[in-house]
This record gives sequence, C-alpha cells and structure tokens, in this order.
Amino acid sequence: QVMEGEPFHHFSHRGTRQRALSRHWGWHMRLTRDPQVLWFEQQTLKRRCRRGAGVVPTDPWFPKQWYMNNDVQPDLNILTAWSRGYTGLGVVLAVLDDGLEKDHPDLAANYDPLASYDFNSNDPDPQPRYGDSDKNWHGTRCAGEVAAVANNGICGAGVAYNAKIGGVRMLDGSIMDIVEAQALSLQPQHIHIYSASWGPEDDGRTVDGPGVLAAAAFHRGVVQGRGGLGSIFIWASGNGGTNYDNCNCDGYSNSIYTVSVGSVLGDGQRPRYSESCPAILTTTYSSRTSSKVQIVTTDLHHRCTDKHTGTSASAPLAAGMVALALEANPALTWRDLQHLIIRASKPAHLQAEDWAENGVGRRVSHYYGYGLLDAGLLVQAATTWAGTRPQEKCSVQAVQVPRDIGSRLTISMDASSCSQSIRSLEHVQVQLSLSYSRRGDLVVALSSPMGTTSTLVTVRPYDTSQDGYKDWTFMSTHFWDENPEGIWTLQLENRGDAQNTGQLSSFTLHLHGTDEDMPARRAAATATDECLRRDQQGACQDCGSSLYTHQGSCLSYCPPRYYGRARGATPRDSARVCASCHPSCYTCQGASADNCTSCPSGRTFQDVTHTCQRP
Repeated sequence: QVMEGEPFHHFSHRGTRQRALSRHWGWHMRLTRDPQVLWFEQQTLKRRCRRGAGVVPTDPWFPKQWYMNNDVQPDLNILTAWSRGYTGLGVVLAVLDDGLEKDHPDLAANYDPLASYDFNSNDPDPQPRYGDSDKNWHGTRCAGEVAAVANNGICGAGVAYNAKIGGVRMLDGSIMDIVEAQALSLQPQHIHIYSASWGPEDDGRTVDGPGVLAAAAFHRGVVQGRGGLGSIFIWASGNGGTNYDNCNCDGYSNSIYTVSVGSVLGDGQRPRYSESCPAILTTTYSSRTSSKVQIVTTDLHHRCTDKHTGTSASAPLAAGMVALALEANPALTWRDLQHLIIRASKPAHLQAEDWAENGVGRRVSHYYGYGLLDAGLLVQAATTWAGTRPQEKCSVQAVQVPRDIGSRLTISMDASSCSQSIRSLEHVQVQLSLSYSRRGDLVVALSSPMGTTSTLVTVRPYDTSQDGYKDWTFMSTHFWDENPEGIWTLQLENRGDAQNTGQLSSFTLHLHGTDEDMPARRAAATATDECLRRDQQGACQDCGSSLYTHQGSCLSYCPPRYYGRARGATPRDSARVCASCHPSCYTCQGASADNCTSCPSGRTFQDVTHTCQRP
C-alpha cells in the first residue's frame, strides 16, 4: 500500500505474527543494508481507546462493582480518573501472594511474565497449586482487582485495567526472611508497584516485623528501585480486629517504606476484622453489609467471584489507584506518592469515634488514616505535583537511665534541635525498649508540639507476654506536614492490673520530613470551580464544552445508565449533558432500547440488536 502523497509504503510479510513486538531479524537486516531505504519500522498493534465515548466499561459484572460504579456515595471515584484517560497503561504491578492464574481469560492479556516468579518452587511460573481444596485463590483474586481486562465481555474491570500484572508465588510454602527479601526485590527496575496482604500473625499477641534481609530489601527498594524514584510497596493493615490486634505491632504495616491501607464497609461502618494504628495512611472499601455482593474479581479455574473481602481486598484497590497516578505522572517518588495519597483521602462518611484534626487542619483517624482514597483527586493532584525536597531525618534520644513505668510515665523532650533540617514532618517513629509484666496492658501515646496526640499502641487483651518491647519501633503518620519544633511528650499508661510493673530503658524519637514549608503549598493550590453558570439554588446550569452537566454538577464522564450528548437548546449551544438511557440498559449510546452497550445484572446483552434481554 502506498500512502497518498507521502513517500511511505506499507509492506506486509507472512513471517511474523500480527502481535509480535520483536523485530523480524531477516527483513530487518535486508532493509538496514538497502541504501535506498531511508527509514523503516515494523508496525505493531497499538492500544487505543475512544476518548470520552464510553468511560463506563461494558463488562457483564461491572454493574456489581458498587465501589467504583457510583452505586455508593462516595465511591472510590475511579470513573473520574478513567474519564481523564488514565487506565494504568505503562505501569507494572506485582502481587506478592500464593500465585497467579496467568491464563485466566480476564487476566491473560495483561499478564507480565517479567513481573512474576515462583519462590516456593524456584521457577519463573507463578501458577497456583490446585487441589488441597483449592485454597490458593488469594493472589489471583487480588490481581483481578488491579488489572482485570475491561470491555472484553468477561467478569468485571480492574482499577488499572491497562496495567501489566505479575504474580509472585511465595506464601504457599515455608516463608523465610530470604524468600520475603527476594520477593520484595524482584525486578525493581521493571516492577513499579508491589502489593502485599501478609505479615505476622494477626492474633493480637505477636510483635514482629521484617528480618534483616527483608528490611534491607525495603530500603534498597526505595533508594534504587524504579530508576531511583523508589519502589512503591502497598500493604494491607491486617485482619486482626476481632483479636484486638494493632497494626503498629506489625513491622511491615508500620514501615515508613510501605503504604498501609485500612478497610471500610460500603455504608461507612468499620469492619469487625479491621485493625487500627497510626501507621495507616488511607482506606478503601473491602466489603458491603447491605448485600451479598462483596468485591468482584477473577477466581481460580477461569471463574469470577463477587465474594472477595477483607483488608487484603482493600490494598490491591489502592495499588490500582496508585498505578493510575503513576501513569498520570511517572516521575513521582515513593515519598511524593505518600504526600498525594494523604491529600487525595477524605474522611467522608467513615465512622469512628477518634477522628481528630491535626496541627495542619487535616482530619485523621487510627482506623482509616486520612480517609477514603479518591482516584479522581489522586490523578488530578499527581499531574500538577511539584516534587518534594530530599528526605531529612533527625533523631533525639530522650532516656539515658531506666525509668519506672508504674501506673503512668510521661517523658517530655525538646525537638528544637531538629528545626534546622525539618520544617514539615512526614513519618514520626518512636523506638523504645521496655520491660513489662503484661505487655498488652500498656498504652503508648505520643503528642506533638502542635497538640496532636497519636496512640501508638492500644490495649491488646490477648497479649500476655512478659517480654516487653525490645528495641521496637512504632510509627505514626498523623503529624504529617506539622512543624516539629517544640516539646514532644511520650506517655505510657497501665490500663490493666495495678500490680503491673516495668521499666522504660531507652526511647529515641526519629523525625522524618523536609526543609520545605509544605502547608504553604496547599494554600496556593485552591480548587477552581468548573461551573460557568449556576441557578438560584446553586445547581450548575452550564459546565462549558469539555464537561457534562449532570444533576446540577459538572462531571468529566456520564455515570452508568446515562449517556453524553449535546444539549442543543439553541443552535450555538455547545454545552453537553448526561441523558438517561432506556431503563433496560446499563450503559448506552442513545435513549432507545436498542442503543444499549451493556446490561444490568440479570439481563443478557444481544450483540446484533444492541438490546438487553430478560432471561
């Protein structure tokens, strides 16, 4: 074929598969050596989608994906991120778990063998082990939440449905420090995001964290991973709520290098399995009380499930949202992402007694961190984010001689020596050693100069240990962006038997942050109103030509059961509105019953007639 008016020709040959990305060696050499060929390039298929045409996926189970299809208010606001064109393209994630069914029809197109490995059997294939009542379904379910293929007529859609997904099989066998370290440092220049939903026992009596090798892998990951920008580690906060566990006794969840994700039910209630601690940064949905439908995802044997649940369902949703942010801005560092996640999390309707405003006016909770993560806000903030200044660390040692704890011990210290290097805080750590007759009875809290109090560990009634804390490090995110200058107070309090005794033998406060005045940024970046004209009641009547007017507000997409069209009130009216689909459709391209593009649950899509049939 000759391209009209251009000196380009399109040749095809039978020697290469249509989808081949590698060069055909023979033809490549012949054309390279031909002096008359000035330029050539093997043509490969490119993934392109219509912008704005259909933001809502047509997958048959998308109507069940209540946490992203606008069924609950607020949802995770994934549709807004998709409507801006971000679907995870170019981002690579790995799920560190019990394997990945790589040939699953809703995962295969996004499966990435370079992001996969089997550390249980030491081979490159992460396929899960079947049999044994098929208990190794977890990794496959988590992967589908992130990267299930969209618009393919199978199952639902992943949060980052154009991302590449790998699986690391590591939990189906004996787990050792070296296995964890190898998994956490797999292909760190290829994999961008690691999602993990495991850790020490959630039994409410364990205090444990990464060994020497895994700890080194985390540190090496943030320093060298992703070309020096830092690997992103997304972590489930833990399912020990029924055992009154606290995630600050889990050294993976409370590492400054991991993003710890909490859970909430669809109605804003706290799940009974959820753990609290101030290391939790953000929250996503994990299950729904009001219906049998939980999280929709891929399952073993090429099946679909709508029964996935738990904190381990929350972390992959957050990982997918971070993938959207990395597509929007690939230059973000591991710390930039934590800053953005805090700014894109909202307390919304999340229910807890402990919501409190910190020193920079952000509301924060030990159950939810900064609140429900919003993908639309996250990608918007990512596109305009100016990088942060380097991380500074300043440590202050407060206890030289052992102090008796008694019923209550308060230690105050001045951190003004740190104000030269740190103007705005990020993570704050408390490293301490103490003996105690019953560890679970001891409540530890830290208060900042700006008046924020963070409970580092709550009462754990099942923790009867007499070992105390041996050089254990607690972490809090609640002081983020505060100025550290002034008096910090550590309080240890006995909430158990009056006979309890113990001694605090060492206490060091580790402050992390930056020398920039971060709150000043926030004042500068106030949101702009997208509405051009409002009526007396404040409802928007005109959103300009790039947004849709819908129920009085401006949206970048039309939600399920609506389609976008020109308002056309006058010949020169350029405004766009969301108009209702026919009641039989879930998504559509027009108002009649034969304009459907997908169907609500319980109806079947007819390809030829574009209608939705009742069974």
